[in-house]
Amino acid sequence: MLLVLDVGNTNTVLGVFAPKSAEEGATGYGKLIAHWRVSTTKTQTVDEYGVLFRHLFAMNGIEVSAVHGAVISSVVPPLDSTLREMCERYFHSRPVFIEPGIKTGMPVHYDNPAEVGADRIVNSVAAFEKYGGPCIIVDFGTATTFDVVSGKGEYLGGVITPGIGISADALFARTARLPRVDVRKPPRVLATNTVNSVQSGLYYGYLGLIDGILERLIAELGDNVKVVATGGLAALMGGGSKYIREIDDLLTLEGLRIIYERNLPQSRRRNEAMPVHGNNSESSGARGTENGGRQSRRVSSE
Repeated sequence: MLLVLDVGNTNTVLGVFAPKSAEEGATGYGKLIAHWRVSTTKTQTVDEYGVLFRHLFAMNGIEVSAVHGAVISSVVPPLDSTLREMCERYFHSRPVFIEPGIKTGMPVHYDNPAEVGADRIVNSVAAFEKYGGPCIIVDFGTATTFDVVSGKGEYLGGVITPGIGISADALFARTARLPRVDVRKPPRVLATNTVNSVQSGLYYGYLGLIDGILERLIAELGDNVKVVATGGLAALMGGGSKYIREIDDLLTLEGLRIIYERNLPQSRRRNEAMPVHGNNSESSGARGTENGGRQSRRVSSE
């Protein structure tokens, strides 16, 4: 099985992919059999993350020893070493990090490709693989990102805006009498109480931002562009957009699987060379060396 982790500033989403069956006639991974969303906590230790992930596996009846590889997309550098050691200690796998040097199969046309967030590349790879191009990926996270992929599968660039949660926090922090409210779609635009007034402003104001940027991007790219939404608030905001046609909550996890499979030979060699760590998790003796490993090279389009 393959463990995938998408580490964001607010939340970390992790999932487990099962290997493809013999009937599918190919190596690699197929169905996503479980996924979870937890808070990203920079102060958690290797063992705290290890215990948390093991409990999640146990709740779903998944054996930790069944994991043969791990891949991580992180925009929180202080956690990288913690999660690397956690994977090695608890899953006996050196994780592949989406970082400069990894094979993505996607040329990056950015002034400095190293500046593009790992999650943005992962989303772009997955969206092009699943929906084709040209396409725009809107990821509703701590920041909301718009990423553009050409019809040839090239990463062209994008837009970054403050997320709706940041916008809400700024409003509540700077006003003495406005209450903190849940971000949700209000019954109608015209509100008759303070809570609904705030919700209307947040929801419809942010929806206007989303559609305004999409309208301008589509004008540059052409009408045949596909628009895909992902992230924690994709269902809420995507449902009200004039331009978003696909909502794919698990797009990033799929992208991690795709990129891992494109790096399988290197991943397997690195995992075979990894020494076994202590006894904090199940023995690796029954797990073999299939599909594990960590790669640390430049982001490339090989």
